[in-house]
Amino acid sequence: MRITVVGAGYVGLVTAACLADLGHDVWCIDVDPGKIASLQTGTLPIFEPGLGEIVEQNTIAGRLHFSTSHAEAVPDSEVVFVAVGTPAGDDGSVDLTQVRSAIEQIAPHLAGGAIVVMKSTVPVGTTRETAVWLEELRPGLAVTVGANPEFLRQGSAVEDFLEPDRLVIGAAAPEADEALREVYAPLIEAGIPTIFTDLETAELIKYASNSLLAIKLSFINEIADLCEASGASVDAVALGIGLDHRIGPAYLRAGPGFGGSCLPKDIQGLLHTTSRYGTRSHIVAAAVEVNDGRSARMVDKIADALERPIAGSRIALLGVTFKAGTDDVRYSPALDVIAGLVEAGATVRLFDPQGMERAKTVLPPGVEYASDSYDALADADCLVIATEWDEFGALDLERVRDKLRHPLLVDLRNLYQPDQVAASGIRYLSIGRPAA
Repeated sequence: MRITVVGAGYVGLVTAACLADLGHDVWCIDVDPGKIASLQTGTLPIFEPGLGEIVEQNTIAGRLHFSTSHAEAVPDSEVVFVAVGTPAGDDGSVDLTQVRSAIEQIAPHLAGGAIVVMKSTVPVGTTRETAVWLEELRPGLAVTVGANPEFLRQGSAVEDFLEPDRLVIGAAAPEADEALREVYAPLIEAGIPTIFTDLETAELIKYASNSLLAIKLSFINEIADLCEASGASVDAVALGIGLDHRIGPAYLRAGPGFGGSCLPKDIQGLLHTTSRYGTRSHIVAAAVEVNDGRSARMVDKIADALERPIAGSRIALLGVTFKAGTDDVRYSPALDVIAGLVEAGATVRLFDPQGMERAKTVLPPGVEYASDSYDALADADCLVIATEWDEFGALDLERVRDKLRHPLLVDLRNLYQPDQVAASGIRYLSIGRPAA
């Protein structure tokens, strides 16, 4: 099939590359000429393991094309995916400006019989409203719409697309259902569970999925606080409840709170949507409240561990991306922890394998940037681990001890075992576990 993907951001680029890898002829378009020029020369605007290889392979094979021209990409396309940003407004509402703009730009070039598919995460009812917009822009044009939410985890997005837990396909008419069945035929034939449903249900599945993940994370963080107060171990608690097949072990890892481009935005979007429809979600609101206070709690934990005034202290901090395997720092809890430490008068020296350049644009003045993990440690009063990169869990602890002014490690990701660190002569604090 000939397919156009509108938007060369994280979701759009992964979608375009992977659809090309399934054998389709895919055009990926974006209004940013710099981004498209970079992609045409093989330079990706994001870090995502495995994505560079799949883009290169399919570009060379002639199945993947990049352009800024809607007139070039859209007219012959059987399916057009809309994969543009839907940022959160100040009130938690979803800003659909980019979605509306995308529809306005593709409408003049759509062929009769084309299917416009919403890949962007949008509030319930948006995809059906898109059909109204198209009718206003091109009266009488025989175009139908579909909703196909994405469930991509940063750091494993290519695998998630090509080997997903499930496909969700919402269709406004049989034509959209049939087209999306053909788009995903290789995955459906491989036995991937596929849900065929209406537009509103497909949209809500995405919001409900991310909200439940956020609830699990806030829940285990509250349990971690109780473990610290009572002397229990959150690792054992998480294992004990996660082995229950009704609960499962995923998203039961205590830490500094959730972040990234999806969970914070999507749970606010769900809350705003419930309000718009006259319902409420007390549980989701509570998960947000817990997460909002998490970074301040981490700053207090570090300050208490120092056993000296935090003002004037030097803190080595490893990790600024919201999770390992990405260069994305959006809503990263590490940003708030760093800002809190700086506000309290500490000097922070930071290292992250992928997120340094993005972090420099949003962190307060005075933050220092190290060349590697050990460079961050020199004369520091404390080492803080804020992101779960593999290399941060494999440090030479004796070298760490010798470089620190005071041998103290505050591990906000529980990468080490307490006895292991204590044996190296380092005082160790983690999340929801006894100190060592």
